[in-house]
Amino acid sequence: MTDAPIATGRAGGFITFEGGEGAGKSTQIARLAAWLRAGTEGGPREVVTTREPGGSPRAERIRAAVLSGIAKPHGPFAEALLFAAARLDHLSTLIRPSLARGAVVVCDRFSDSTRAYQGAAGGLEPETLSALERVVVGPTRPDLTLILDLAPEIGLARARQRDRAAASAPDRFEAEALDFHQRLRAAFRAIAEAEPGRCVVIDAQATPDAVARAVRAAVAARLPHLAPGVSDAA
Repeated sequence: MTDAPIATGRAGGFITFEGGEGAGKSTQIARLAAWLRAGTEGGPREVVTTREPGGSPRAERIRAAVLSGIAKPHGPFAEALLFAAARLDHLSTLIRPSLARGAVVVCDRFSDSTRAYQGAAGGLEPETLSALERVVVGPTRPDLTLILDLAPEIGLARARQRDRAAASAPDRFEAEALDFHQRLRAAFRAIAEAEPGRCVVIDAQATPDAVARAVRAAVAARLPHLAPGVSDAA
């Protein structure tokens, strides 16, 4: 696996957020998108926010099925195949067209989640996941991946509080035992260590404002052309 993202020459950028349950990805994606939309000296910038599994009508249907637990009895390989099918549609219908027109795409989870959930935590062999990634993702790799790092005990407590507020039950992954979530955290940290050119680990236990500042600082440092007020021609 290469250390740095594949150079694309695109004017926008592809940013992904990763992390365990309850890490605050949705909140930080919304805040980052608002910051990025301030745009450049040439005017507002297009920012597309999306999620995985999901992001396209077909992929959202797969998401509903997987999070309901329908694939769990068939094992992590079946889940990985479903996620791959959803990702293939998501890439072709939303992500690649958005990048082609120069938009910034900010995605809640991407292929690193498959590596962590079905791979490190689920037991699926890395070689199998790498093969799926080569076929499905190809060169469309994130320019920057922000990993929101949080102790799973805290994240799960946050997720339970969110579920109670929404009067919903834990989904297929939230319902897993604590050791599963501990393996997830270790997996995301290992991904960041293996690919420091692409990944930045953010302490998600800090206040939302502090996390947002750290996220913006990482984007400005790694993708300076996206910082508001910077000219695209600079």
